Amino acid sequence: MNGELAASGGSDARSEPDVSGFALPESPVVRRMGVIEYAEAYDAMRAFTARRTGDTPDELWLLEHPPVYTLGQAGKPEHLLRDNGIPVVRVDRGGQVTYHGPGQVIAYVLLDLRRRGLTVKRVVWLLEQATLDLLAAHGVAGARRAGAPGVYVEDAKVAALGLRVRSGCTYHGLALNVNMDLAPFRDINPCGYEGLAVTQLVDLGVALAPDAAATALADRLAARLEG
Repeated sequence: MNGELAASGGSDARSEPDVSGFALPESPVVRRMGVIEYAEAYDAMRAFTARRTGDTPDELWLLEHPPVYTLGQAGKPEHLLRDNGIPVVRVDRGGQVTYHGPGQVIAYVLLDLRRRGLTVKRVVWLLEQATLDLLAAHGVAGARRAGAPGVYVEDAKVAALGLRVRSGCTYHGLALNVNMDLAPFRDINPCGYEGLAVTQLVDLGVALAPDAAATALADRLAARLEG
């Protein structure tokens, strides 16, 4: 991570950053956007970030995408192992390649870092922790992994994470696998890691529909932002 962007995923050993002394604003406005083509959502969050002012409320967008691979701005095409007909979009977040598809909850976080007194590292921690909180509520032990942002259950990744920061404001966010076809992950090196296993809530015994998982994730993220 640097001043401009954060890559996809976290760290078991990483401690909670110190944000003492900051008064946090209200929770983000939550928008449920259904199933949206990736390009439409990508253009919308870039436009939102470009036009926002110091008074613009923060927002959290909850949605799903039709099948698409996204490749971070420094992503290497060799991590796309086979052409299976799923479109590939190069984007301006950090990280390598990941897959989005129906049954995966996307949470795009549109936050003013300076107003909230947050760092990029802190936002990554909050997104990971909200996911860990959701898993723990269902008896599943998730973990961070050093140098590989995201959330893992044993050796499998259940949530991928990538951010962009522009003029002190974030966009992009977190993708949580809920109940989806995981087969397209086999045609890439997920997040640039050869052989990385991928899992989802339904296979972990968490019986949540995507809408319910989105609500649970949003509630936990709001609680963390307010805390």
